[in-house]
Amino acid sequence: MLAHGRLCGVDADLAEIDGIPALRLALTQARRSGTLGVDFGDEPTFLTLPELITNGELQVDLRARLLPDAPDYARGFIGLAYRVHPDATAFEGFYLRPLNGLAHAPPPPRDRRAVQYFAYPDWKYDRLRDTSPDVYEAAANIALDRWHTLRVTFSQQTLTAWVDEAVVLTLDQTLGKPMSGQIGLWVDIGTQGWFRTLRVTKS
Repeated sequence: MLAHGRLCGVDADLAEIDGIPALRLALTQARRSGTLGVDFGDEPTFLTLPELITNGELQVDLRARLLPDAPDYARGFIGLAYRVHPDATAFEGFYLRPLNGLAHAPPPPRDRRAVQYFAYPDWKYDRLRDTSPDVYEAAANIALDRWHTLRVTFSQQTLTAWVDEAVVLTLDQTLGKPMSGQIGLWVDIGTQGWFRTLRVTKS
């Protein structure tokens, strides 16, 4: 994946975690020192792969830890981007907030905000939360520093997402355009994330 990918706001290397080889991603230092809503916060911060997809299914094993310099609001943000425009000016994404997972027993409303769909640039988490609370994010039994399998199926403007084979979110109306675009492995502020065994099924 690393040899054929393109970095956008992230550093990447091949590393082992508990003896398991994986691709490790984190925001660049410049991004981490930047401004919320400009350099990070549902922004194009990913490794994109050359393969294109319009509709289909993506599945990946992922694991997140917090970096030593993670801000207080960091939650281990890690996930997938898809339909990424060549210049990264638009894409859709689905990610986990492991520290909001039920395994950590977070207080309300964080316990309902463990997974998130968003559509860049117009529909990021803050706008979605204001206009449609509890529609584009949901609870999930996830945790920091634990491997999870994320599977996302999307067709035209619908989406279903699973974590460890449990459905966590279903949307009848997503907010991006069903165009062909690249796939991205995505992380956000405060996260050191590992990815392995990406599987792509087109439809």
